[in-house]
Amino acid sequence: MTLPYRPSAVIFDMDGLLLDTEVLWQEALLSAAAEVGHEIPDEIYNKSIGVRRSQSRGLFLSHFGEDFLFDDFHANWRRHFWLIAENKLTLKPGVPELLDQSRLPRAIATSSSRTTVENHLTSHSLMNRFDEIICRGDYEKGKPAPDPFLKAAERLGVEPRLCLALEDSHIGVRSAAAAGMMTVMVPDLLEPTEDICSLCVFVARDLHEVRDLVLACA
Repeated sequence: MTLPYRPSAVIFDMDGLLLDTEVLWQEALLSAAAEVGHEIPDEIYNKSIGVRRSQSRGLFLSHFGEDFLFDDFHANWRRHFWLIAENKLTLKPGVPELLDQSRLPRAIATSSSRTTVENHLTSHSLMNRFDEIICRGDYEKGKPAPDPFLKAAERLGVEPRLCLALEDSHIGVRSAAAAGMMTVMVPDLLEPTEDICSLCVFVARDLHEVRDLVLACA
């Protein structure tokens, strides 16, 4: 399998693609819920993947009811995440190899805040490995709208259609595809559906496989 054409830039999602954060958010969610006697069905968490935690309010209210104290719960969820991440935050397989061997311009397009991004990347000495970092607040509409990826392409000075976009979530794939980019999904907690596959040029096992795709086009 090869890419349709040689990309001129690579745009990365962060959570679940570069860093193994989604599984930690899931662990934190279950811990926060257990503290207040709640159980969280997998379908609720799965629908929140790739979505800003603060934007998942409606999802939780629809499940637990309008009197559910989401703001308090969300704060506790975040607290548990940072406690867990302090010792468990790891890179996804293939990150160093892809960054070391691909010389293409690169950016991150994420729904996370700049503070969160800087904390995560600094912990693994990655802050200087990207030409641009697009975070929440740098664009008008978040994923699945194309805005984060379009902003990243604009900052890099590369046409969107010449960008390779790497995503792990369904909502992220929809965002990258809507931006008109060559989209590769590297599944994390969610496997691609038939609909999601139709939006991708390839579904990779990991970033090692993405590296091989990129190098084959060099």
